[in-house]
Amino acid sequence: MKLLTVFTPTFNRAYCLEKCYQSLVRQTSKDFVWLIIDDGSTDHTKDLVENWIREKKVEIHYHWQKNQGMHGAHNTAYELIQTELNVCIDSDDFMPDDAVEKIVTFWRQHGNEHVSGIIGLDADTNQQVIGTKLPNLKSSTLFDLYYKHGVTGDKKLVYRSELTRAYPYPIFENEKYVGLAYKYYKLDEMYEMLLMNEVLCCVEYLPDGSSMNMFNQYRRNPQGFSFYRKELMNLPYSNLKFKFRQAIHYVSSSFMLKDWKFLWKSPKRLLTLMAIPFGILLFVYISSSSRNA
Repeated sequence: MKLLTVFTPTFNRAYCLEKCYQSLVRQTSKDFVWLIIDDGSTDHTKDLVENWIREKKVEIHYHWQKNQGMHGAHNTAYELIQTELNVCIDSDDFMPDDAVEKIVTFWRQHGNEHVSGIIGLDADTNQQVIGTKLPNLKSSTLFDLYYKHGVTGDKKLVYRSELTRAYPYPIFENEKYVGLAYKYYKLDEMYEMLLMNEVLCCVEYLPDGSSMNMFNQYRRNPQGFSFYRKELMNLPYSNLKFKFRQAIHYVSSSFMLKDWKFLWKSPKRLLTLMAIPFGILLFVYISSSSRNA
C-alpha cells in the first residue's frame, strides 16, 4: 500500500493536464497513487489518461462521473482513496520534483494520530511562495494560521484520509459549488495540523478556473454559499468579526435565493439581523457586477 494519494479533480482540462502528469512522473519518490476524478469531461481527457496508464510510469486510478462541481469531485475522491494520506493537486497545477518525497519523509518522522495532516506551501510557476510563509510553530489549525497568525495566500493541505471522509459536501440541485474550507474548518474543531515550510505545489490561476470566476460562482450557486456561510457562522472557535462577515454573505445569498425566512434559519439570528443592511448592499453589488459582465 502506498502512503499518499495525489488526487486531481478535472473537467475539460485535457489541454493542461499534461503538466501535472509530467511533474508526477519526475517525482523522486514513487510512494503515491494518482487518482483522477473526471467530473463529466466531454473533451479527450479519458483517452489522454488511458495512454498514460499504458505507459506505466505512474500508478494511475481514473474515475469518471457526471458533473457535480469541484466539491462533488472531492466527495468522490475521499470515498475512493485507500492510502493513509491524500493531497489535492488541481488540473492546472503541478508538484515540484521532490514534493512527494518531502511529504512522505516528514510524515514518517512527525506524523501521528493526534494531528489531521500537514500544511505546506503553494508557489507560483516561478517558484515564488504565494502569500506568506508559515510561522515558526510545530502545529496549528488552518483557521488560526489565517485569523490569528496573519498568514496569507493559498497553502497546500495534506490530510489523513480517514478524516477527510467525514463531513461530505452537500450536493444542491442545479448547483456546482460549495466552499471546500467547510470540511477543513470542521476538522479544525478536533485537530491541529503539522506545519512544513516547503513548497508542495506550483499553482497557475487559469482564466477558466474557479478562483478566477468567484462572482459567477456566487451568483450561480446561492444554496451552496448559503450553506457554507451558515456553517462558518457556527464555528465554535471563530471570533465575532469573522462571524459577522459570514452573516453579511449569508444575507446576500438569501436574497439571491429569495428566501425570506433566512433570519429564522440562521444559527446566529441577532448577528444576521444586524448584517441585513450590509448583506443587501453586497447583493446589489454582486447583481450589478454580474449584469455589467
